Amino acid sequence: MRWNLPIALTWMRMLAIPLLVALYLIPADGMSMSMRNLLATVLFVAAAITDWFDGWLARRMGQTSSFGAFLDPVADKLLVCAALVLLLELQRVGALVAVIIIGREIAISALREWMAQTGARASVAVNSIGKFKTTAQMVAIPMLLYHDPLFGVIPVQQIGTWLIYVAAVLTLWSMFYYLKRAWPFLRDAS
Repeated sequence: MRWNLPIALTWMRMLAIPLLVALYLIPADGMSMSMRNLLATVLFVAAAITDWFDGWLARRMGQTSSFGAFLDPVADKLLVCAALVLLLELQRVGALVAVIIIGREIAISALREWMAQTGARASVAVNSIGKFKTTAQMVAIPMLLYHDPLFGVIPVQQIGTWLIYVAAVLTLWSMFYYLKRAWPFLRDAS
């Protein structure tokens, strides 16, 4: 593995996960929940920005690699899953929504791995539904982490809740889309 800036950004995104968890689970005398929410939101948004930026840099600088292509989605999924578990613990997201999103991530990752081994990974390549799902998640999660009304008037928590429901619906839709695309290979394998 060659060390480069895009890979470093991906590793930084993975290192943000324990920091995000620590913000809520480690006692900090004098730190209000609002401050924890703000710091968690900033950390999550910064990590989400590195997701876009590391891919852009890798392509722009000609530093794409098979390891980077593997590590990048793993970092994304770990970040989202850790945030959802935290939000579940904080009672800001329902268990069904968390299970749908986390379960889909595991199932589709496994499906993509299996399809790659059969030489048919392109059949389950990322599509626009998956991109809309990711966008909805990446906007909803920081809103749910922030939780408080923005500027005292914008109902961030309510908007985040609706967006996470949209993300859950898109999650199911994209999962069925990928399973439909993979069905001929799954049918022939059994």
